[in-house]
Amino acid sequence: MKFEGNASLLQQKMAGSSAGVARRLAVMNALSLQTGDTVLDVGCGAGHLVEDIGLAVGSGGKAFGLDPSETQLESARVRCDLLSNATFLCGMADKVDLPSVSCDAIASIQTLDYIEDVGATLAEVARLLKPKAHFVNVSVLWDNFKFHGADEKLNDLIHETFKAHCYHQMLPMELSGRMAKHGIGNIRTESLAFVMTQRHENSPATYAEMVLANFAISQGVEEEKVQQWRSQLEQAEAEGRFGFTSFPVLTVGTKL
Repeated sequence: MKFEGNASLLQQKMAGSSAGVARRLAVMNALSLQTGDTVLDVGCGAGHLVEDIGLAVGSGGKAFGLDPSETQLESARVRCDLLSNATFLCGMADKVDLPSVSCDAIASIQTLDYIEDVGATLAEVARLLKPKAHFVNVSVLWDNFKFHGADEKLNDLIHETFKAHCYHQMLPMELSGRMAKHGIGNIRTESLAFVMTQRHENSPATYAEMVLANFAISQGVEEEKVQQWRSQLEQAEAEGRFGFTSFPVLTVGTKL
């Protein structure tokens, strides 16, 4: 899936929110980077994580960002303009233009959810990783990605419609087994779940609401119903009964 146009801007806003920052910090901790490392971010978007990686590995290291969207990569190049060690590749995750056994670590944040053939991507990850190198992935348990406060029937309609936005609704539940089939072991998982009770410029709930609303309209839900849903969430927040829950899961493995 490519994030273009308004979807691209909303994705960047989400990445810059409090939840996005916390998620990248967890990924950076799990990567355990060293100066001089070569690291790939699969599905790099606007380059937020690539920037962190580039700073961590220093001028002797390399930070690669891969994404199928030139729109996203344009933003990534601007973000990382001052980093001489950051390189961006436009392409798909199952065919990366890098040599085999060339990466000291590979990260993927909320990318595998959108790839139909996860196995092909994991095979490519295994090809690129050096022995004992880390693969760090964040995927969402989408059944737990939910707004609270709107009319139940209308709320269910919006969320049921949103299921079509990605291929895998509960990927973290089966990712460990998939990774093991490709020689990635010593796997551990960590919850990055969060709850938001406000909609403001630093809240991921603000941008998630826009994403769900736009997607629902694109799938044929009447704009009047979508606006009614958003108005109900606004009213719920005013009355102190609004909530937004999300359950990202960090999965870390090592190339055996």
